[in-house]
Amino acid sequence: MTLIYEKSFERSLDQLVARAVPGQHFEAWTFDDAKSRREAERRLREKGVSAHIRSAYKPLLFVFLEEIDLVGVEAIEVRYPVHANAPSNRFRLEAYPLAALVGDAGIAFVPREDGAFFYDVTLTRAGRTETLKVFAPNRLHADIVGEMNVSPTGWFRLQGDDIGERLETDYECLFGAAIQAVADQDWGTQEPYFEELNICVVHPAEDLPLAVGDEVVSLREALHEDFYFSLLEFFQKKSGRPLGDRGLKPGQIVPEIVKSEGEISVRIETRPLTTAFLDGGDQAIDTASEAPAASQMVRLLTDIGGKEFDARSRSGRKVAACYVAGSDAAVMISGGQHPNETTGIVGAIRAARRLRERPNAHFTISPLENPDGYALHQRLRIDNPRHMHHAARYTALGDDLEYRTHENAGEHLNEKDIRFKAQEISDAKLHVNLHGYPSHEWTRPLSGYVPRNFAMWTLPKGFFLVMRHHDGWSEQAEAMLDRVTRHLGAIPGLLAYNDRQITLYEVHAGETGYRVINGFPCLSSVYDRHTVPLTLITEYPDETIYGDDFITGHTAQMETVLSAYEAWQEIFNGNIA
Repeated sequence: MTLIYEKSFERSLDQLVARAVPGQHFEAWTFDDAKSRREAERRLREKGVSAHIRSAYKPLLFVFLEEIDLVGVEAIEVRYPVHANAPSNRFRLEAYPLAALVGDAGIAFVPREDGAFFYDVTLTRAGRTETLKVFAPNRLHADIVGEMNVSPTGWFRLQGDDIGERLETDYECLFGAAIQAVADQDWGTQEPYFEELNICVVHPAEDLPLAVGDEVVSLREALHEDFYFSLLEFFQKKSGRPLGDRGLKPGQIVPEIVKSEGEISVRIETRPLTTAFLDGGDQAIDTASEAPAASQMVRLLTDIGGKEFDARSRSGRKVAACYVAGSDAAVMISGGQHPNETTGIVGAIRAARRLRERPNAHFTISPLENPDGYALHQRLRIDNPRHMHHAARYTALGDDLEYRTHENAGEHLNEKDIRFKAQEISDAKLHVNLHGYPSHEWTRPLSGYVPRNFAMWTLPKGFFLVMRHHDGWSEQAEAMLDRVTRHLGAIPGLLAYNDRQITLYEVHAGETGYRVINGFPCLSSVYDRHTVPLTLITEYPDETIYGDDFITGHTAQMETVLSAYEAWQEIFNGNIA
Protein backbone atom coordinates (compact mmCIF):
# COMPACT_ATOMS: atom_id res chain seq x y z
CA MET A 1 0.00 0.00 0.00
CA THR A 2 1.12 3.56 -0.71
CA LEU A 3 -0.40 6.44 1.25
CA ILE A 4 -1.13 9.41 -1.00
CA TYR A 5 -3.10 11.80 1.22
CA GLU A 6 -4.72 11.89 4.65
CA LYS A 7 -6.53 14.73 6.38
CA SER A 8 -9.33 15.50 8.85
CA PHE A 9 -11.62 18.49 8.41
CA GLU A 10 -13.40 20.67 10.95
CA ARG A 11 -17.14 20.39 10.53
CA SER A 12 -18.79 23.49 9.07
CA LEU A 13 -21.59 23.35 11.62
CA ASP A 14 -19.03 23.39 14.45
CA GLN A 15 -17.33 26.38 12.83
CA LEU A 16 -20.63 28.26 12.61
CA VAL A 17 -21.34 27.62 16.29
CA ALA A 18 -17.81 28.53 17.41
CA ARG A 19 -17.66 31.77 15.46
CA ALA A 20 -21.16 33.04 16.19
CA VAL A 21 -21.51 36.11 18.43
CA PRO A 22 -24.38 36.43 20.92
CA GLY A 23 -27.13 38.59 19.49
CA GLN A 24 -26.39 37.62 15.89
CA HIS A 25 -29.10 36.60 13.43
CA PHE A 26 -27.99 34.70 10.34
CA GLU A 27 -28.88 32.15 7.68
CA ALA A 28 -26.50 29.49 6.40
CA TRP A 29 -26.59 26.71 3.82
CA THR A 30 -24.45 23.61 4.39
CA PHE A 31 -24.14 20.00 3.18
CA ASP A 32 -25.60 18.36 6.28
CA ASP A 33 -28.63 16.27 7.16
CA ALA A 34 -31.63 17.85 8.87
CA LYS A 35 -30.91 16.32 12.28
CA SER A 36 -27.41 17.82 12.35
CA ARG A 37 -28.60 21.22 11.17
CA ARG A 38 -31.34 21.36 13.82
CA GLU A 39 -28.84 20.38 16.53
CA ALA A 40 -26.49 23.18 15.43
CA GLU A 41 -29.38 25.66 15.59
CA ARG A 42 -30.11 24.48 19.15
CA ARG A 43 -26.49 25.01 20.19
CA LEU A 44 -26.58 28.47 18.65
CA ARG A 45 -29.73 29.38 20.57
CA GLU A 46 -27.91 28.46 23.76
CA LYS A 47 -25.30 31.08 22.80
CA GLY A 48 -27.99 33.67 22.19
CA VAL A 49 -27.78 33.39 18.40
CA SER A 50 -30.79 33.10 16.10
CA ALA A 51 -29.85 31.00 13.08
CA HIS A 52 -31.61 29.14 10.30
CA ILE A 53 -29.40 26.52 8.66
CA ARG A 54 -30.72 25.11 5.40
CA SER A 55 -29.54 22.43 3.00
CA ALA A 56 -27.18 23.54 0.23
CA TYR A 57 -28.01 20.26 -1.52
CA LYS A 58 -31.44 20.26 -3.23
CA PRO A 59 -32.52 23.48 -1.43
CA LEU A 60 -36.00 23.74 -2.97
CA LEU A 61 -36.88 20.18 -2.04
CA PHE A 62 -35.76 20.72 1.56
CA VAL A 63 -37.67 23.99 1.90
CA PHE A 64 -40.82 22.08 0.97
CA LEU A 65 -39.93 19.20 3.30
CA GLU A 66 -38.97 21.38 6.28
CA GLU A 67 -40.70 24.76 6.01
CA ILE A 68 -43.73 24.94 3.72
CA ASP A 69 -47.17 23.98 5.01
CA LEU A 70 -49.00 22.27 2.14
CA VAL A 71 -52.37 21.96 3.91
CA GLY A 72 -55.00 23.38 1.59
CA VAL A 73 -52.56 24.13 -1.23
CA GLU A 74 -54.29 23.53 -4.56
CA ALA A 75 -51.63 24.57 -7.05
CA ILE A 76 -47.90 25.30 -7.07
CA GLU A 77 -45.87 27.18 -9.65
CA VAL A 78 -42.09 27.03 -9.52
CA ARG A 79 -40.15 29.43 -11.72
CA TYR A 80 -36.60 28.11 -11.95
CA PRO A 81 -33.36 29.63 -13.28
CA VAL A 82 -31.77 28.67 -16.57
CA HIS A 83 -28.01 29.24 -16.50
CA ALA A 84 -25.83 29.46 -19.59
CA ASN A 85 -23.25 27.09 -18.07
CA ALA A 86 -25.68 24.34 -17.07
CA PRO A 87 -28.22 22.10 -18.82
CA SER A 88 -31.47 23.98 -19.32
CA ASN A 89 -33.37 21.65 -16.97
CA ARG A 90 -30.64 21.59 -14.30
CA PHE A 91 -32.61 23.42 -11.58
CA ARG A 92 -35.79 21.58 -12.49
CA LEU A 93 -33.92 18.31 -11.99
CA GLU A 94 -32.56 19.55 -8.65
CA ALA A 95 -36.15 19.82 -7.37
CA TYR A 96 -36.82 16.10 -8.00
CA PRO A 97 -38.95 14.31 -6.76
CA LEU A 98 -40.96 17.27 -5.43
CA ALA A 99 -43.87 16.66 -7.82
CA ALA A 100 -44.56 13.33 -6.10
CA LEU A 101 -44.45 14.84 -2.57
CA VAL A 102 -47.03 17.64 -2.79
CA GLY A 103 -50.16 15.55 -2.44
CA ASP A 104 -53.05 16.52 -4.68
CA ALA A 105 -51.65 19.95 -5.48
CA GLY A 106 -50.84 20.43 -9.13
CA ILE A 107 -47.30 21.62 -9.75
CA ALA A 108 -45.90 23.43 -12.77
CA PHE A 109 -42.23 24.19 -13.47
CA VAL A 110 -41.67 27.30 -15.58
CA PRO A 111 -38.21 28.36 -16.79
CA ARG A 112 -37.09 31.90 -16.03
CA GLU A 113 -35.07 33.81 -18.59
CA ASP A 114 -32.28 34.59 -16.14
CA GLY A 115 -29.78 32.37 -14.36
CA ALA A 116 -29.98 33.98 -10.92
CA PHE A 117 -29.68 31.38 -8.19
CA PHE A 118 -33.17 31.27 -6.70
CA TYR A 119 -36.59 29.78 -7.30
CA ASP A 120 -39.79 31.87 -7.40
CA VAL A 121 -42.54 29.82 -5.78
CA THR A 122 -46.25 30.63 -5.91
CA LEU A 123 -48.73 28.66 -3.78
CA THR A 124 -52.47 28.86 -4.41
CA ARG A 125 -54.54 28.16 -1.32
CA ALA A 126 -58.32 28.74 -1.05
CA GLY A 127 -58.22 31.05 -4.04
CA ARG A 128 -55.41 33.21 -2.63
CA THR A 129 -51.77 33.19 -3.67
CA GLU A 130 -48.64 33.24 -1.56
CA THR A 131 -45.21 33.90 -3.01
CA LEU A 132 -41.75 33.18 -1.73
CA LYS A 133 -38.21 33.23 -3.05
CA VAL A 134 -36.08 30.16 -2.34
CA PHE A 135 -32.34 30.80 -2.52
CA ALA A 136 -30.27 28.11 -4.24
CA PRO A 137 -26.61 28.91 -3.54
CA ASN A 138 -24.38 27.91 -6.43
CA ARG A 139 -21.00 28.87 -7.83
CA LEU A 140 -19.51 28.95 -11.31
CA HIS A 141 -16.14 27.21 -11.33
CA ALA A 142 -13.69 25.16 -13.38
CA ASP A 143 -13.15 21.57 -12.25
CA ILE A 144 -9.99 19.46 -12.30
CA VAL A 145 -10.29 18.84 -16.06
CA GLY A 146 -11.02 22.49 -16.89
CA GLU A 147 -14.76 22.12 -17.49
CA MET A 148 -17.00 24.95 -16.27
CA ASN A 149 -19.69 23.90 -13.80
CA VAL A 150 -22.54 25.48 -11.91
CA SER A 151 -22.44 23.60 -8.61
CA PRO A 152 -24.27 23.90 -5.26
CA THR A 153 -22.17 25.53 -2.56
CA GLY A 154 -22.39 26.62 1.06
CA TRP A 155 -23.51 30.15 1.92
CA PHE A 156 -23.62 32.53 4.88
CA ARG A 157 -25.88 35.58 5.22
CA LEU A 158 -26.22 37.88 8.20
CA GLN A 159 -29.55 39.52 8.91
CA GLY A 160 -29.77 42.74 6.92
CA ASP A 161 -27.39 41.51 4.23
CA ASP A 162 -29.43 40.63 1.14
CA ILE A 163 -26.52 38.90 -0.59
CA GLY A 164 -24.18 37.22 1.88
CA GLU A 165 -21.08 35.30 0.86
CA ARG A 166 -19.94 31.86 -0.14
CA LEU A 167 -19.19 29.47 2.73
CA GLU A 168 -16.74 26.79 1.60
CA THR A 169 -18.12 23.85 3.52
CA ASP A 170 -16.34 20.79 4.89
CA TYR A 171 -18.01 18.73 2.15
CA GLU A 172 -16.53 20.92 -0.58
CA CYS A 173 -13.12 21.27 1.10
CA LEU A 174 -12.71 17.52 1.50
CA PHE A 175 -13.66 16.82 -2.10
CA GLY A 176 -11.48 19.54 -3.58
CA ALA A 177 -8.43 18.64 -1.49
CA ALA A 178 -8.72 14.94 -2.25
CA ILE A 179 -9.12 15.40 -6.00
CA GLN A 180 -6.14 17.76 -6.05
CA ALA A 181 -4.02 15.28 -4.08
CA VAL A 182 -4.66 12.60 -6.71
CA ALA A 183 -3.96 15.08 -9.50
CA ASP A 184 -0.62 16.04 -7.91
CA GLN A 185 0.59 12.43 -7.70
CA ASP A 186 3.07 11.09 -10.26
CA TRP A 187 1.20 8.23 -11.94
CA GLY A 188 3.67 7.56 -14.70
CA THR A 189 2.59 7.14 -18.32
CA GLN A 190 1.48 3.50 -18.59
CA GLU A 191 -2.09 2.30 -18.11
CA PRO A 192 -3.13 0.86 -15.73
CA TYR A 193 -1.62 3.31 -13.24
CA PHE A 194 -2.48 1.25 -10.12
CA GLU A 195 -4.32 -1.86 -9.01
CA GLU A 196 -6.79 -0.20 -6.59
CA LEU A 197 -6.94 3.52 -5.82
CA ASN A 198 -8.87 3.71 -2.55
CA ILE A 199 -10.51 6.91 -1.34
CA CYS A 200 -11.81 6.27 2.19
CA VAL A 201 -14.06 9.05 3.48
CA VAL A 202 -15.92 9.18 6.77
CA HIS A 203 -18.78 11.66 6.91
CA PRO A 204 -21.68 12.05 9.37
CA ALA A 205 -24.58 12.74 6.97
CA GLU A 206 -27.55 10.38 7.36
CA ASP A 207 -29.48 9.22 4.31
CA LEU A 208 -33.08 10.42 3.99
CA PRO A 209 -35.51 7.93 2.42
CA LEU A 210 -38.41 9.63 0.63
CA ALA A 211 -41.95 8.33 0.25
CA VAL A 212 -41.52 7.90 -3.50
CA GLY A 213 -40.46 4.57 -4.99
CA ASP A 214 -36.85 3.85 -4.04
CA GLU A 215 -35.91 7.53 -3.74
CA VAL A 216 -33.41 8.56 -1.09
CA VAL A 217 -31.46 11.77 -0.53
CA SER A 218 -27.89 10.79 0.28
CA LEU A 219 -24.98 13.20 0.57
CA ARG A 220 -22.63 10.26 1.06
CA GLU A 221 -23.82 8.48 -2.07
CA ALA A 222 -23.50 11.72 -4.04
CA LEU A 223 -19.92 12.06 -2.79
CA HIS A 224 -19.11 8.52 -3.97
CA GLU A 225 -20.46 9.32 -7.43
CA ASP A 226 -18.64 12.62 -7.69
CA PHE A 227 -15.33 11.14 -6.57
CA TYR A 228 -15.58 8.19 -8.92
CA PHE A 229 -16.45 10.03 -12.11
CA SER A 230 -14.28 13.09 -11.38
CA LEU A 231 -11.26 10.81 -11.00
CA LEU A 232 -12.18 8.88 -14.14
CA GLU A 233 -12.27 12.21 -15.98
CA PHE A 234 -8.92 13.23 -14.52
CA PHE A 235 -7.29 10.04 -15.78
CA GLN A 236 -9.07 10.34 -19.13
CA LYS A 237 -7.51 13.77 -19.60
CA LYS A 238 -4.13 12.56 -18.36
CA SER A 239 -4.18 9.75 -20.90
CA GLY A 240 -5.07 12.11 -23.74
CA ARG A 241 -8.50 10.55 -24.19
CA PRO A 242 -11.75 12.54 -24.55
CA LEU A 243 -13.94 12.93 -21.48
CA GLY A 244 -16.32 10.01 -21.21
CA ASP A 245 -14.02 7.56 -22.99
CA ARG A 246 -14.94 4.12 -21.61
CA GLY A 247 -11.82 2.43 -22.92
CA LEU A 248 -9.58 4.11 -20.33
CA LYS A 249 -7.82 1.54 -18.11
CA PRO A 250 -6.52 3.46 -15.05
CA GLY A 251 -7.10 0.64 -12.55
CA GLN A 252 -9.89 0.14 -10.03
CA ILE A 253 -11.03 3.44 -8.47
CA VAL A 254 -12.83 2.78 -5.17
CA PRO A 255 -14.44 5.59 -3.15
CA GLU A 256 -15.63 4.13 0.17
CA ILE A 257 -17.87 6.71 1.87
CA VAL A 258 -18.67 5.54 5.40
CA LYS A 259 -21.08 7.00 7.97
CA SER A 260 -19.38 8.51 11.03
CA GLU A 261 -20.67 9.94 14.31
CA GLY A 262 -19.27 13.38 13.53
CA GLU A 263 -15.76 12.94 12.17
CA ILE A 264 -14.98 14.16 8.65
CA SER A 265 -11.81 12.80 7.08
CA VAL A 266 -10.31 11.31 3.95
CA ARG A 267 -7.50 8.81 3.38
CA ILE A 268 -6.24 8.03 -0.12
CA GLU A 269 -3.95 5.12 -0.85
CA THR A 270 -3.13 2.55 -3.48
CA ARG A 271 -3.84 -1.09 -2.63
CA PRO A 272 -3.44 -4.49 -4.28
CA LEU A 273 -6.48 -5.98 -5.96
CA THR A 274 -8.68 -8.33 -3.99
CA THR A 275 -9.24 -11.85 -5.33
CA ALA A 276 -12.08 -13.27 -3.19
CA PHE A 277 -15.86 -12.75 -2.97
CA LEU A 278 -17.80 -11.73 0.14
CA ASP A 279 -20.57 -14.23 -0.47
CA GLY A 280 -23.62 -14.65 1.70
CA GLY A 281 -25.81 -17.73 1.86
CA ASP A 282 -27.68 -19.39 -0.96
CA GLN A 283 -31.18 -18.24 -1.96
CA ALA A 284 -33.97 -19.88 -3.90
CA ILE A 285 -33.01 -18.24 -7.17
CA ASP A 286 -36.55 -17.71 -8.49
CA THR A 287 -37.36 -15.63 -5.40
CA ALA A 288 -33.92 -14.17 -4.65
CA SER A 289 -34.43 -10.95 -2.71
CA GLU A 290 -30.93 -9.56 -3.26
CA ALA A 291 -27.86 -10.12 -5.38
CA PRO A 292 -26.89 -13.80 -4.97
CA ALA A 293 -23.58 -15.29 -3.89
CA ALA A 294 -21.08 -15.67 -6.73
CA SER A 295 -20.44 -19.27 -5.70
CA GLN A 296 -24.15 -20.08 -6.02
CA MET A 297 -24.20 -18.58 -9.52
CA VAL A 298 -21.35 -20.92 -10.54
CA ARG A 299 -23.22 -23.96 -9.23
CA LEU A 300 -26.44 -22.92 -10.96
CA LEU A 301 -24.54 -22.50 -14.20
CA THR A 302 -23.05 -25.99 -13.85
CA ASP A 303 -26.53 -27.41 -13.25
CA ILE A 304 -27.69 -26.06 -16.61
CA GLY A 305 -25.31 -28.44 -18.33
CA GLY A 306 -23.87 -28.06 -21.78
CA LYS A 307 -20.28 -27.22 -22.63
CA GLU A 308 -18.55 -25.01 -20.10
CA PHE A 309 -16.14 -22.28 -21.19
CA ASP A 310 -14.57 -19.36 -19.35
CA ALA A 311 -12.33 -16.31 -19.31
CA ARG A 312 -10.33 -14.61 -16.56
CA SER A 313 -10.62 -11.16 -15.06
CA ARG A 314 -7.69 -8.88 -14.24
CA SER A 315 -7.61 -10.19 -10.66
CA GLY A 316 -7.74 -13.80 -11.84
CA ARG A 317 -11.39 -14.40 -10.98
CA LYS A 318 -13.17 -16.81 -13.31
CA VAL A 319 -15.80 -15.61 -15.79
CA ALA A 320 -17.95 -18.72 -16.16
CA ALA A 321 -20.24 -19.53 -19.09
CA CYS A 322 -21.83 -22.52 -20.78
CA TYR A 323 -23.08 -23.47 -24.23
CA VAL A 324 -26.23 -25.52 -24.74
CA ALA A 325 -26.20 -26.83 -28.31
CA GLY A 326 -29.41 -27.50 -30.26
CA SER A 327 -31.16 -26.99 -33.59
CA ASP A 328 -32.90 -23.71 -32.67
CA ALA A 329 -31.53 -20.37 -33.86
CA ALA A 330 -28.81 -19.58 -31.35
CA VAL A 331 -29.04 -16.73 -28.83
CA MET A 332 -26.29 -15.29 -26.61
CA ILE A 333 -27.48 -14.32 -23.10
CA SER A 334 -25.37 -12.24 -20.74
CA GLY A 335 -25.62 -10.32 -17.49
CA GLY A 336 -23.31 -8.49 -15.13
CA GLN A 337 -21.36 -6.40 -17.62
CA HIS A 338 -22.06 -3.67 -15.06
CA PRO A 339 -22.40 -5.81 -11.91
CA ASN A 340 -24.04 -3.15 -9.75
CA GLU A 341 -27.00 -3.79 -12.11
CA THR A 342 -28.00 -6.94 -10.32
CA THR A 343 -31.46 -7.92 -11.61
CA GLY A 344 -29.99 -8.93 -14.97
CA ILE A 345 -27.57 -11.33 -13.31
CA VAL A 346 -30.43 -13.26 -11.72
CA GLY A 347 -32.73 -12.83 -14.72
CA ALA A 348 -30.14 -14.37 -17.04
CA ILE A 349 -29.62 -17.50 -14.97
CA ARG A 350 -33.37 -17.93 -14.38
CA ALA A 351 -34.03 -17.69 -18.12
CA ALA A 352 -31.31 -20.22 -18.91
CA ARG A 353 -32.77 -22.66 -16.40
CA ARG A 354 -36.10 -22.40 -18.20
CA LEU A 355 -34.64 -22.63 -21.69
CA ARG A 356 -32.63 -25.77 -20.93
CA GLU A 357 -35.95 -27.65 -20.62
CA ARG A 358 -36.95 -26.63 -24.15
CA PRO A 359 -36.40 -29.24 -26.91
CA ASN A 360 -33.71 -28.11 -29.37
CA ALA A 361 -32.62 -25.22 -27.13
CA HIS A 362 -29.56 -23.41 -28.47
CA PHE A 363 -27.91 -20.67 -26.41
CA THR A 364 -24.89 -19.46 -24.50
CA ILE A 365 -25.20 -18.03 -21.01
CA SER A 366 -22.64 -15.88 -19.16
CA PRO A 367 -24.58 -14.40 -16.23
CA LEU A 368 -21.70 -12.61 -14.48
CA GLU A 369 -19.32 -11.10 -17.02
CA ASN A 370 -17.52 -8.79 -14.60
CA PRO A 371 -16.67 -10.71 -11.40
CA ASP A 372 -14.17 -8.10 -10.16
CA GLY A 373 -16.87 -5.45 -10.23
CA TYR A 374 -19.30 -7.85 -8.55
CA ALA A 375 -16.87 -8.47 -5.69
CA LEU A 376 -16.47 -4.72 -5.24
CA HIS A 377 -20.24 -4.29 -5.21
CA GLN A 378 -20.49 -6.89 -2.44
CA ARG A 379 -17.88 -4.98 -0.46
CA LEU A 380 -19.45 -1.53 -0.89
CA ARG A 381 -22.94 -2.76 0.01
CA ILE A 382 -21.80 -3.70 3.51
CA ASP A 383 -21.67 -0.06 4.61
CA ASN A 384 -24.21 1.40 2.18
CA PRO A 385 -26.64 -1.25 0.94
CA ARG A 386 -28.96 1.18 -0.86
CA HIS A 387 -26.37 3.20 -2.75
CA MET A 388 -25.92 2.72 -6.49
CA HIS A 389 -22.11 2.22 -6.27
CA HIS A 390 -20.96 3.10 -9.76
CA ALA A 391 -17.38 2.27 -8.78
CA ALA A 392 -18.53 -1.33 -9.25
CA ARG A 393 -19.83 -0.58 -12.75
CA TYR A 394 -16.54 -1.12 -14.53
CA THR A 395 -13.81 -3.75 -14.36
CA ALA A 396 -10.73 -3.84 -12.14
CA LEU A 397 -8.93 -2.23 -15.07
CA GLY A 398 -11.34 0.69 -14.76
CA ASP A 399 -12.87 0.31 -18.22
CA ASP A 400 -16.19 -0.85 -19.59
CA LEU A 401 -15.57 -4.34 -20.98
CA GLU A 402 -18.05 -3.59 -23.77
CA TYR A 403 -15.44 -1.33 -25.37
CA ARG A 404 -12.60 -3.86 -25.53
CA THR A 405 -11.79 -5.38 -28.89
CA HIS A 406 -9.06 -7.66 -30.17
CA GLU A 407 -7.51 -4.57 -31.75
CA ASN A 408 -7.45 -2.25 -28.70
CA ALA A 409 -7.23 -4.60 -25.70
CA GLY A 410 -3.65 -5.77 -26.13
CA GLU A 411 -2.81 -8.05 -23.21
CA HIS A 412 -6.01 -7.03 -21.41
CA LEU A 413 -8.75 -8.83 -23.35
CA ASN A 414 -9.65 -10.62 -20.10
CA GLU A 415 -13.44 -10.62 -19.41
CA LYS A 416 -14.39 -9.58 -22.94
CA ASP A 417 -13.06 -12.87 -24.27
CA ILE A 418 -16.17 -14.58 -22.90
CA ARG A 419 -18.28 -12.85 -25.57
CA PHE A 420 -15.94 -13.65 -28.40
CA LYS A 421 -15.92 -17.30 -27.33
CA ALA A 422 -19.74 -17.33 -27.02
CA GLN A 423 -20.19 -15.98 -30.53
CA GLU A 424 -17.59 -18.30 -32.01
CA ILE A 425 -19.01 -21.42 -30.40
CA SER A 426 -22.67 -20.67 -31.17
CA ASP A 427 -22.60 -18.46 -34.29
CA ALA A 428 -25.47 -16.52 -32.67
CA LYS A 429 -26.91 -13.53 -34.50
CA LEU A 430 -28.81 -12.21 -31.47
CA HIS A 431 -27.31 -11.14 -28.16
CA VAL A 432 -29.65 -10.39 -25.23
CA ASN A 433 -27.59 -8.25 -22.85
CA LEU A 434 -29.28 -7.58 -19.49
CA HIS A 435 -28.61 -4.26 -17.79
CA GLY A 436 -30.00 -1.88 -15.19
CA TYR A 437 -29.62 1.71 -14.07
CA PRO A 438 -30.24 3.80 -10.90
CA SER A 439 -33.50 3.18 -9.08
CA HIS A 440 -33.27 6.66 -7.56
CA GLU A 441 -31.79 10.00 -8.53
CA TRP A 442 -28.14 10.07 -9.57
CA THR A 443 -26.24 13.32 -9.00
CA ARG A 444 -22.73 14.80 -8.94
CA PRO A 445 -23.34 17.86 -6.74
CA LEU A 446 -19.81 19.27 -6.72
CA SER A 447 -19.29 18.94 -10.48
CA GLY A 448 -22.37 20.57 -11.94
CA TYR A 449 -25.01 18.36 -10.29
CA VAL A 450 -26.06 16.50 -13.48
CA PRO A 451 -23.72 13.53 -14.21
CA ARG A 452 -21.60 14.52 -17.20
CA ASN A 453 -22.09 12.22 -20.21
CA PHE A 454 -24.85 10.37 -18.34
CA ALA A 455 -27.62 13.00 -18.23
CA MET A 456 -30.22 10.61 -19.64
CA TRP A 457 -29.68 8.27 -16.68
CA THR A 458 -30.07 10.76 -13.85
CA LEU A 459 -33.71 9.83 -13.03
CA PRO A 460 -35.56 6.49 -13.19
CA LYS A 461 -38.02 6.23 -16.08
CA GLY A 462 -39.27 2.67 -15.99
CA PHE A 463 -38.16 -0.55 -17.66
CA PHE A 464 -37.06 0.17 -21.21
CA LEU A 465 -35.25 -1.50 -24.09
CA VAL A 466 -32.37 -0.50 -26.34
CA MET A 467 -31.88 -2.21 -29.69
CA ARG A 468 -28.56 -1.91 -31.52
CA HIS A 469 -28.34 -3.48 -34.92
CA HIS A 470 -26.15 -3.68 -37.96
CA ASP A 471 -27.08 -1.86 -41.14
CA GLY A 472 -29.62 -3.95 -43.05
CA TRP A 473 -31.11 -5.53 -39.92
CA SER A 474 -33.69 -2.87 -39.04
CA GLU A 475 -36.68 -4.99 -40.05
CA GLN A 476 -35.64 -7.79 -37.70
CA ALA A 477 -34.91 -5.25 -34.95
CA GLU A 478 -38.36 -3.69 -35.21
CA ALA A 479 -40.05 -7.08 -35.18
CA MET A 480 -38.10 -8.05 -32.07
CA LEU A 481 -39.04 -4.89 -30.18
CA ASP A 482 -42.71 -5.29 -31.08
CA ARG A 483 -42.91 -8.91 -29.92
CA VAL A 484 -40.93 -8.49 -26.74
CA THR A 485 -42.82 -5.38 -25.59
CA ARG A 486 -46.16 -7.08 -26.27
CA HIS A 487 -45.04 -9.98 -24.08
CA LEU A 488 -43.80 -7.68 -21.29
CA GLY A 489 -47.01 -5.67 -21.40
CA ALA A 490 -48.92 -8.75 -20.26
CA ILE A 491 -46.94 -8.95 -16.99
CA PRO A 492 -49.28 -7.65 -14.25
CA GLY A 493 -48.27 -4.25 -12.91
CA LEU A 494 -45.29 -3.61 -15.21
CA LEU A 495 -46.99 -1.06 -17.48
CA ALA A 496 -48.40 0.80 -14.47
CA TYR A 497 -44.93 0.85 -12.92
CA ASN A 498 -43.54 2.34 -16.11
CA ASP A 499 -46.30 4.94 -16.29
CA ARG A 500 -45.64 6.17 -12.73
CA GLN A 501 -41.94 6.62 -13.26
CA ILE A 502 -42.24 8.17 -16.72
CA THR A 503 -44.84 10.68 -15.52
CA LEU A 504 -42.60 11.87 -12.70
CA TYR A 505 -39.58 11.91 -15.00
CA GLU A 506 -41.34 14.13 -17.52
CA VAL A 507 -42.38 16.65 -14.87
CA HIS A 508 -38.80 17.11 -13.67
CA ALA A 509 -36.69 16.37 -16.76
CA GLY A 510 -38.90 16.83 -19.81
CA GLU A 511 -39.64 14.37 -22.59
CA THR A 512 -37.82 11.06 -22.45
CA GLY A 513 -36.92 11.25 -26.11
CA TYR A 514 -37.81 7.59 -26.54
CA ARG A 515 -40.22 5.93 -28.88
CA VAL A 516 -42.96 4.11 -26.97
CA ILE A 517 -43.74 0.64 -28.34
CA ASN A 518 -46.68 -1.16 -26.72
CA GLY A 519 -46.26 0.97 -23.60
CA PHE A 520 -42.46 0.58 -23.26
CA PRO A 521 -39.87 3.26 -24.04
CA CYS A 522 -37.46 1.98 -26.68
CA LEU A 523 -34.37 3.20 -28.50
CA SER A 524 -33.24 1.57 -31.74
CA SER A 525 -30.25 2.54 -33.83
CA VAL A 526 -27.72 1.26 -36.33
CA TYR A 527 -24.60 0.27 -34.41
CA ASP A 528 -21.91 -1.59 -36.27
CA ARG A 529 -19.34 -1.83 -33.46
CA HIS A 530 -21.00 -4.95 -32.03
CA THR A 531 -19.88 -8.16 -33.71
CA VAL A 532 -23.39 -9.67 -33.37
CA PRO A 533 -25.95 -8.24 -35.85
CA LEU A 534 -28.69 -7.72 -33.23
CA THR A 535 -28.13 -6.73 -29.60
CA LEU A 536 -31.17 -6.30 -27.37
CA ILE A 537 -30.27 -4.41 -24.18
CA THR A 538 -32.57 -4.21 -21.18
CA GLU A 539 -32.54 -1.31 -18.72
CA TYR A 540 -34.32 -1.95 -15.42
CA PRO A 541 -34.07 0.61 -12.56
CA ASP A 542 -32.37 -1.70 -10.09
CA GLU A 543 -29.44 0.12 -8.42
CA THR A 544 -29.99 -0.92 -5.58
CA ILE A 545 -33.30 -2.61 -4.76
CA TYR A 546 -34.26 -5.53 -2.52
CA GLY A 547 -37.12 -7.81 -1.55
CA ASP A 548 -40.25 -7.86 -3.70
CA ASP A 549 -38.92 -5.02 -5.85
CA PHE A 550 -35.84 -7.09 -6.67
CA ILE A 551 -37.94 -10.16 -7.50
CA THR A 552 -40.14 -8.08 -9.80
CA GLY A 553 -37.02 -6.77 -11.50
CA HIS A 554 -35.29 -10.06 -12.19
CA THR A 555 -38.59 -11.63 -13.28
CA ALA A 556 -38.99 -8.88 -15.90
CA GLN A 557 -35.42 -9.54 -17.04
CA MET A 558 -36.08 -13.29 -17.30
CA GLU A 559 -39.29 -12.74 -19.26
CA THR A 560 -37.44 -10.48 -21.68
CA VAL A 561 -34.94 -13.24 -22.45
CA LEU A 562 -37.63 -15.87 -22.86
CA SER A 563 -39.76 -13.71 -25.15
CA ALA A 564 -36.75 -12.60 -27.21
CA TYR A 565 -35.63 -16.20 -27.62
CA GLU A 566 -39.10 -17.27 -28.75
CA ALA A 567 -39.46 -14.32 -31.12
CA TRP A 568 -36.02 -14.96 -32.61
CA GLN A 569 -36.97 -18.46 -33.70
CA GLU A 570 -39.61 -16.98 -35.99
CA ILE A 571 -37.75 -13.84 -37.05
CA PHE A 572 -34.57 -15.75 -37.90
CA ASN A 573 -36.61 -18.01 -40.19
CA GLY A 574 -38.12 -15.03 -42.00
CA ASN A 575 -41.46 -14.80 -40.18
CA ILE A 576 -41.27 -11.09 -39.38
CA ALA A 577 -44.90 -10.00 -39.81
